[in-house]
Amino acid sequence: MNAFTRGGLAAFALVAAWGATTAPAWAQKYPNHPVTIIVPFGAGGSADVYARVLAQRLGQETGQSFVVENRPGAGAVIGTQAVAKAAPDGYTLLMMSNTQTVNETLLKKRPYDLMQDFVAVAPVNEAPLVLVVRAGLPIKSVKELIAQAKQSPGKLNYASSGTGTPYHMAGELFKNMAGVNITHIPYKSSGGARTDVLGGQVDMMFDAVSTMTELVQTKKVLALATTGAERSSVFPDTPTMAEAGVPGYTATIWLGLLAPKGTPPDVVNFLNERISHIVEQPDIRSVWAQSGVSPMKMTPAQFTTFLKQDIEKWGAIVKSANITVD
Repeated sequence: MNAFTRGGLAAFALVAAWGATTAPAWAQKYPNHPVTIIVPFGAGGSADVYARVLAQRLGQETGQSFVVENRPGAGAVIGTQAVAKAAPDGYTLLMMSNTQTVNETLLKKRPYDLMQDFVAVAPVNEAPLVLVVRAGLPIKSVKELIAQAKQSPGKLNYASSGTGTPYHMAGELFKNMAGVNITHIPYKSSGGARTDVLGGQVDMMFDAVSTMTELVQTKKVLALATTGAERSSVFPDTPTMAEAGVPGYTATIWLGLLAPKGTPPDVVNFLNERISHIVEQPDIRSVWAQSGVSPMKMTPAQFTTFLKQDIEKWGAIVKSANITVD
């Protein structure tokens, strides 16, 4: 995952100069030794970058080290499984994304169940995607795109960073809700997908706002719509997908923290309170907004409900589109 990394790197640099705060006396019971945040994705992606921002701030607020450990592989299964098997004491946490909620339906032989083997701690942030089309494509709006796709089913195509990724699922949700047939072209990375859209080999893609900002501004691609519930702070003049002709459409990339099932409620609540406080800080909000990233704030119960709804949403798309992986 490489979504909205630019803002994360800026935020990470910002926290290095931020002074430590004094943790409440009662919080000294937890944590009293280093906490590991496992990221089931590669270094440099959004989950990794924001995990490090969060670890830095949590360390400053608690006086204890929070260490980020990358364990990528098998579509995020390896790192996720490691946390599922960890002791439920609050000292091993999982930085997850909606990749995991998609996997609940997409991957039939997972060695864990997200809602049975984990407890929800807190969401962190979310960012919309932006639908762009290649330069030279005679389509200037989502309504024109839908009309062309219905006139010539399967002729238009879109790139993604691979089956089941947020970029792919955003495309499948669009096809489902707009009632169109557009051919999916999967790549091994978002970079490869992006390159072929820029080169004109592929018609369009859903991509991270931060990654596409300069390309849109220099007119190398045309932005048709963003995928959040509200307009992006980066593209305020670009309509949302709902405004552009697909009512009810939303598809963001979001991040959150989980802990192994059985983690004490007081530990979960403590982490939730600290994370909710961190993501609401003005400096964090300001830096994230520059890349179109918004903080998310929920109680553990609310986040649990959110996870269930996200699993259901993407599960329905996986099934209706008959999406499979090798």
